Amino acid sequence: MSLEPTASLLDRVREGDPRARDDLVRRYLPALQRWAHGRLPLRARDIHDTDDLVQITFLRALTSMEGFQPAHKQAFLAFLRRILMNQIIDLVRKAERRKTSEFHEEVHRAPHPSQLECLLGKEALARYEAAFARLPADKQEAVMMRMELGFTYQKIAMAQGLPSDSAARMKVARALLLLAEVMDGD
Repeated sequence: MSLEPTASLLDRVREGDPRARDDLVRRYLPALQRWAHGRLPLRARDIHDTDDLVQITFLRALTSMEGFQPAHKQAFLAFLRRILMNQIIDLVRKAERRKTSEFHEEVHRAPHPSQLECLLGKEALARYEAAFARLPADKQEAVMMRMELGFTYQKIAMAQGLPSDSAARMKVARALLLLAEVMDGD
């Protein structure tokens, strides 16, 4: 995998370099797949699965590169996450309109709920997502990297330009505290 900075890869993608596009996908595919796993609710599953949503996310992101300007090191991952989340929301809305039958849900049941869904439960997960969206971008990033993607504190420190693992740990702790306060307020 390329050690080239993401911003440089994004510039090359805008110039039409297919190798840069492939490097971006290889770099972010595992993290996005981990984050997406189990996110599509049962009532919204039909012909879609996590891998399909991730592929569509990359297609949409790569075709809209001209409008994307990274504000920080992990901005592209946050951009991918937002595209994926919008797809999931659209599929849920369609499913609610379709009034999916019990049989249909049983046939397409996911093998395991996501770690986050197990920890929080469905209702709390909805509150979490709403509160998460209200956090400042740097705090969203810290929570996402630690809780949703399972990054180590060392990786978080590197990604956010923090001086140490301890600084990353403190930033995540503060972000989680703010998230809890926002959830309590809801």
